[in-house]
Amino acid sequence: MSLNHYLILSLALFLIGLFGALTRRNIIGILMSVELMFNAANINLAAFNRYLHPQNFTGQAVAVFSIAVAAAEIVVGLALVLAIYRSVSSVYVEKFNLLKG
Repeated sequence: MSLNHYLILSLALFLIGLFGALTRRNIIGILMSVELMFNAANINLAAFNRYLHPQNFTGQAVAVFSIAVAAAEIVVGLALVLAIYRSVSSVYVEKFNLLKG
């Protein structure tokens, strides 16, 4: 497999995630789509590291760090969703009008 195969896979995952983030009404679906876009970026990091600098592990290290940041992001996101759900009783984005006075 060449670098192009990994880039095409990453592009497909990113576009699926972008489509999901823009079209979902459910906040949990939007968070899952954002995670899919993070995974596409991680595939890019690992693939470029493998084919451009195979002796270094910087791409994999940045990908692992990105996975840790994504895990923290999903924990905070789900905590916010749970807090909003308790007050609004819905997980649909159009029902969130918390900033309206």
